[in-house]
Formats: sequence, C-alpha cells, structure tokens
Amino acid sequence: MSATAKLSSKFQISIPKEVRAEQKWEAGQEFAFIPKGTGVLLIPVPKLKDLVGVAAGIDTDGYRDREDRY
Repeated sequence: MSATAKLSSKFQISIPKEVRAEQKWEAGQEFAFIPKGTGVLLIPVPKLKDLVGVAAGIDTDGYRDREDRY
C-alpha cells in the first residue's frame, strides 16, 4: 500500500479511503499520535469495552505492587 495525503492549510489530513477500509477505521474514531524518529505513528485508541478480558488468565505470580518499592 502506497497511499499519500497532503497537509491542508488548516493542518488537517484526509486518510485515503483504501487505508481507512483496510484498517476498518470509522468517522469519529480517536487516534494517538506517537513521535517516532522523523515520523509519527498513528494508533487508534481502543474503547474501554474492547479491552474487557484482554488480560484473562494472566499469571500474576511475581507481580510488583506499591508495597515492594522504596
């Protein structure tokens, strides 16, 4: 995929349709911009309901909490 876009005079960028469709991004979705070298990573911010169960079955042995800090 080699889609490009231009930054408008209002500092807005339209994400090409082929990118939106492939990533299943929708209007109103929130994104995080993460500086990386000379570029920026554009990461969709997950909704809280999408994170439910993401750590199910995780091993909590050896987990550090506030009581073992200096």
